[in-house]
Amino acid sequence: MGGTYWLDREGARVYRPDGSVLDGWNWRWEPPEGAVPDNCTEVDAGTAISAINRAGRSRGVPVGVIGPREATPAQLRCAEAVGREIAALGLPLVCGGRGGVMEAAARGSHEAGGLTIGLLPDSEWRAANDFIRIPVATGLGEARNMIIAKSCAALVAVGDSYGTLTEVGFALHFGKPVIGLEGPARVEGVWEAPGVDEAIDRLADLLLAGAVRP
Repeated sequence: MGGTYWLDREGARVYRPDGSVLDGWNWRWEPPEGAVPDNCTEVDAGTAISAINRAGRSRGVPVGVIGPREATPAQLRCAEAVGREIAALGLPLVCGGRGGVMEAAARGSHEAGGLTIGLLPDSEWRAANDFIRIPVATGLGEARNMIIAKSCAALVAVGDSYGTLTEVGFALHFGKPVIGLEGPARVEGVWEAPGVDEAIDRLADLLLAGAVRP
């Protein structure tokens, strides 16, 4: 996508080239107020999202990170890097709250100062890994996979497994974008990124390009 945006010097307002203004609290574009102000700098989507979050002008829409418990070392490193980058955008990370890719992603986000939310299959919130800031004990077992897919604006799938595949399927069914890394499911609709930087760029562009879908 690679959208171009304009950010004012206070880092509080984001504009599209046509002058539309981002309502960061509701994640939608408001009609143009006129031309883009002169005090703006051209930025990419990630820079824009980070800035408005730092300025407290944006609601933190959740991004899901999904993947297998039995993950490879490469998948764990990738998931941790994804978690760090989501935290850098100022966005909360949602995962299943257990081990493997979920724990690695939560570690990356938590250690970078991000907010981590774990939607656990268990009835006991203490079953969450040590990097989950907000554990939610759903008591729903694997049915909680649907909640993860439904509650997130977009999902990043690191690797693949049967459980991960159900989350991917639910997300696509709900019209949510899915970005894949490190051997994701080969399913139509999953965009496989060549690396973490490209995945985060794609994520940021998706979040800004046409407003976050419900």
